[in-house]
Amino acid sequence: MEETINKIKLIVQHAHDRLAQEITVLDVRELTPVTDYFIIMHGRNGRQVKAIVDEIVECVHQAGYELLSVEGKQDGQWTLIDLNDVVVHVFLNTERELYGLERIWIDAPELNIEEWID
Repeated sequence: MEETINKIKLIVQHAHDRLAQEITVLDVRELTPVTDYFIIMHGRNGRQVKAIVDEIVECVHQAGYELLSVEGKQDGQWTLIDLNDVVVHVFLNTERELYGLERIWIDAPELNIEEWID
C-alpha cells in the first residue's frame, strides 16, 4: 500500500510540474476489481496533454514502476496510463467534462493531495 501511495505522489507531483489542471485522486478499491486508484487531470490543449503524459511515463519508468499500457496518446484528448494498481486519466479539458469520470465514480473517496503539490 505504501508503494502505491508513493507512486501516486510521484505522478501527482510530476503532473503538477507540467501544469496539469484539477488533479484528483479517487480510491476505487471498494468499487471495482480493475484497479485501486484513479488519478484524473486535464490539460488546456492537446500539446499540453501529451507533455503531461510523456512526463508521467518517464517518471514512472525512471522510478522502476511497471507500466502496462498507454492508450489514446496520439489524439491528445483522453490518454489512459495503466499502472495496474493505479490508472491515470489525462484529458483535454472539454473531454473531461464530457465523460465526467468524477460523476460516474462519485462514491469513491478522494485523497487529499494538497500537501504533495504545495
